[in-house]
Amino acid sequence: MSNIDLFRNVSSPEPTPPKQGAKKKSLVSLLIFVLAVIAAAGLLAPKVISRVSGVPDFPGPGSGSVQVQIEPGETLAQIANNLKALGVVESVDGFIAAANDNPDSASIAPGVYNLLLQMKSSSAILALLDSANRVVTKIVIPEGKRLTWTIEKLAAQSGLPITEFEAAVANATNLGLPDYADGNPEGFLFPATYDFAPGTTAEQMIGAMIARFNDEATKINLEARAKEMGRSVYEIVIVASLLEGEGQPRDFDKVARVVYNRLAEPMPLQFDSSVNYGLGKMDVLLTTELLNQDTPYNVYLRSGLPPTPIDSPGALALEAALNPAAGDWLFFITVDLNTKETKFTRSYSEFLTWKADLLAFCDSNPGVCF
Repeated sequence: MSNIDLFRNVSSPEPTPPKQGAKKKSLVSLLIFVLAVIAAAGLLAPKVISRVSGVPDFPGPGSGSVQVQIEPGETLAQIANNLKALGVVESVDGFIAAANDNPDSASIAPGVYNLLLQMKSSSAILALLDSANRVVTKIVIPEGKRLTWTIEKLAAQSGLPITEFEAAVANATNLGLPDYADGNPEGFLFPATYDFAPGTTAEQMIGAMIARFNDEATKINLEARAKEMGRSVYEIVIVASLLEGEGQPRDFDKVARVVYNRLAEPMPLQFDSSVNYGLGKMDVLLTTELLNQDTPYNVYLRSGLPPTPIDSPGALALEAALNPAAGDWLFFITVDLNTKETKFTRSYSEFLTWKADLLAFCDSNPGVCF
């Protein structure tokens, strides 16, 4: 045997060809894998393209200005279409993508907003979530204000004619006024801070204020609690309005007790605030002549409560009218109009002493009492 033969004998054998079945199985697995990749690519392609190339979107920050109205119940898609039509965002898809990236976008509230033109979608979302961009007329109605004062304030700040508010309060029964108000909105324009969007009508404003009263009445269970006291709901609102006209919030429950104690005696209420209302005045001290003028609201000359509320009571006054303090007081008087110090007593002679203190205060502080 030659050396060549020796090398040939120790060389590796030729590989055995694979079986036909195994080869087919490998091809099927490969085909399934390729199809899965293609399917996944089909599903992911839009997202990948969106992330890589991006949906159409302005670079921002934008310029100019435009007002955008968002109606109650509008979807993000509807908002997006409106913004695109106004030139605020470049594309609907861009706005929706930005909204999806910001979970707070669900809190976008209806209203009118000041926005820029050609904004980046994410910036437009943030702008709609910022209350500073919302266009509103903010009107503050304090507690204890008469209906006439309130509609004058609404007209002055909204720019609408006062005649429209006069017509609205005349139509208050159709604007949600409770049946027990007997058609008189005095006392039912609830004091609060209101944000009215552009275009809000006088009727809508009055309706919103009545609705706030109704919400508060439900919250404090006004009707049921009035019934438990043996009072009508209207009587409770009248008493609450007297508290606003006569006392300070810290003393509301004591003044309420004086009201109920006087009604139980019975004795006249003798509240200047009610007399003032009947005279269309706001005097701190009334002259004998004015106190002798007979109006339905002169509770010096007439027994019982005045026929209607004399102003719009707030939540604290309504609660105090429903939950008066315990005490036997029949008289009270504010002896210092600067500190609002108020004293309560059952003794008429003690009351007269304190009244002298008030008159001395008025003499020492010209212009405060008169």
